[in-house]
Amino acid sequence: MTTAIIGLGNMGKGLAKRLAGKTDLILASRDEAAASAFAATLRNAQSGSIEQAIRAAEVVFLALPYGAALEAASLPALNGKIVVDISNPVKADFSGLAIGHTTSAAEEIQTAAKGSKVVKAFNTIFAGLFDAPDASTAAVPVFLAGNDDAAVEKVAALVAKAGFAIEKTGGLDAARLLEPLGMLNIRFGYALGRGASIAPKWSVVAA
Repeated sequence: MTTAIIGLGNMGKGLAKRLAGKTDLILASRDEAAASAFAATLRNAQSGSIEQAIRAAEVVFLALPYGAALEAASLPALNGKIVVDISNPVKADFSGLAIGHTTSAAEEIQTAAKGSKVVKAFNTIFAGLFDAPDASTAAVPVFLAGNDDAAVEKVAALVAKAGFAIEKTGGLDAARLLEPLGMLNIRFGYALGRGASIAPKWSVVAA
């Protein structure tokens, strides 16, 4: 299975490092030279234009801020692809979410990416966690939401390969809950000073 990562900020690069050698990777960003140079540092990775990367892949990660991801979602090449949205629709000043509760970034991206299968994932993970050893994140959940069960399963397989635990939350409307959770994590990490090595996790308490 070929996996494309569109966008090579901290999240995109972190995902690429974790998935390198575990899936066929094709990387793309607006700076094609930078994408090529970064791909050359990874095992079994190549680069191309954004359209080339999308067309070559079965699963496409939009490792972009919400506004850019929403814009990219209208690209015709995404038709028929599994599209992974990792964004949180935060306000410019990070004071809260610009949308939520009655819709979500993932649902808006699905509306724009007609013909694709959108899966929400990785929005509660800080980029710094990708630099930790895999063993340190093996119990850290990545929450998944999506309307297509087969698409969710394929993204779940990539989550496992990236060294995280899988936590399925149901249909794509669950992103209305996951994105506020991502915002809460951002508040804990930055506004409340807990740093970027944290992630939410559910625990089972014995009766």
